[in-house]
Amino acid sequence: MHHLPIFFLPFSFPDVITNGSETLVGEGSSLLWSLPNWTQGFASAPEVREAPKKIAIIGSGIGGTAAAFFLRQEFGPAVKIEVFEAGTVGGRLATEDIGGYEYETGGSIIHPLNLHMKHFLERLGMSPRADVPSKLAIFDGKELTFEESDWFIVNFLRMLWKYGFNFIRMHMWVESVLDKFMRIYQYQQFGYSFSSVEKLLHAMGGDSFLTLVNQTLEEAMLAEGFSQVFLNDIVTPITRVNYGQSVRINGFVGAVALAGAESGLWAVDGGNKLVCSGLLYHSKAELVPARVTAITMKTRPSKTGSAASFYELNYVGEAGAAHSMYDIVVVATPLHQGLSDINFSGFSPAIPSHFPGRYHQTVATLVHGLLNVSYLGTTEKPEDFFVSDVLTLDNKDSEIHSLSSLEPVKIPKDYSRSPASQPKVWKIFSSQPLSQKNLQQIFLSWDSVSEKRWLAYPSYSPPHRRTPPFILHDRLYYLNAVEWAASAMEMSAISARNLALLAHHRWYEQTGKIDQEDLHTRLKGEL
Repeated sequence: MHHLPIFFLPFSFPDVITNGSETLVGEGSSLLWSLPNWTQGFASAPEVREAPKKIAIIGSGIGGTAAAFFLRQEFGPAVKIEVFEAGTVGGRLATEDIGGYEYETGGSIIHPLNLHMKHFLERLGMSPRADVPSKLAIFDGKELTFEESDWFIVNFLRMLWKYGFNFIRMHMWVESVLDKFMRIYQYQQFGYSFSSVEKLLHAMGGDSFLTLVNQTLEEAMLAEGFSQVFLNDIVTPITRVNYGQSVRINGFVGAVALAGAESGLWAVDGGNKLVCSGLLYHSKAELVPARVTAITMKTRPSKTGSAASFYELNYVGEAGAAHSMYDIVVVATPLHQGLSDINFSGFSPAIPSHFPGRYHQTVATLVHGLLNVSYLGTTEKPEDFFVSDVLTLDNKDSEIHSLSSLEPVKIPKDYSRSPASQPKVWKIFSSQPLSQKNLQQIFLSWDSVSEKRWLAYPSYSPPHRRTPPFILHDRLYYLNAVEWAASAMEMSAISARNLALLAHHRWYEQTGKIDQEDLHTRLKGEL
């Protein structure tokens, strides 16, 4: 959810080049053919039944709003799409106003190969935020064990001296995972969908991806020959800042975390949450400000005389309790303790209100204040201290997961990062709320403190062999099942696209595009 660039991965991923309506991928990738026009939906497919009249989406985060966007694309302009949201549009993408400027408190950084997020910006007329150079350090709870130099060659030689070629090999390992990951865009552009997280992962990376999900990142990387010291000193700080957890998270989400330590990362000008409101508007979906309390299976006689099934949503809004019927329902909020209380009734087999597993609490504390650089054990003068991102080792002395100076979501002209001698906004990630004592240790003084407690992503403790299903019932879908493989904005967008295709194919009984892994064979036959 929270990604930070790290200096020592200088190599680039395969180039992604857009050419008119096609996307071409460079030779470093296995994707060597063009992809069809991104805006092409499958709503024009031969209809064997009447189109759905009403679709409900529960949740207006990036998953729910992307689902509205893709469902509109697949089912056309006639269907009514309603998005239920009890809180604020954006979900775990959120900002906080401090001193008249907005700062990210939730999901903050996007990878250059996140093609859905890039496409959203193009369609919505948005742009990436101006880049501000950053500088990184690693903190063991007492002192800085590493501080990035302004000179690349110095950083390179330091890493080479201490860890050999581990860091270069780490980049190559992550690149090999991403190379397979990119296959999902091909499948989706050709209209393929998958009925479970496992089948979607298998289509991308075969058995190797299923193995990654069911072993720890530590196990996966040790098996690849990485040293334990490198895992402790370098990999763990990355997993702590991105997922608030150690290298004992699953290997797949670990690879996603390491990809979030690459160069070229970006964010949305004005705030990442703007993508959600933009997708909602673009989809022409209606926002229903209400909390869904129950989903019930209902049957009614149809025109042909046979029974037709519907889903009744019971919800509570400002006007009180109400209910409405839908042909298709997408649940785009986690069905887990503390995050949802939707009761499912009338289903056989029964659908649980809460699936196994729990979500991990990450506390984001935004402080506008003057950093106490001596807290970090450095002897540098505050006016010479330009470190922007402090990652931490996994030991008892590290009470925080990370400490980062923030830029506003809208970068002013001629903006440059100021040294630690000047007050600025810092974001601290921790598993527990910071005490007054903690704040006094980290800061010399402060003007404001803002705390946001997120149930931000699953607590990953593989093997997680009971991943929730995408299909809860015939036309009832669960988008957030994908988070148990990895939680990220792009993963939610991929799941949204998958479910829009899946809902379309299942509605029109087009089973040839569901759970098929023969895309490469078919394309070779067509060429």
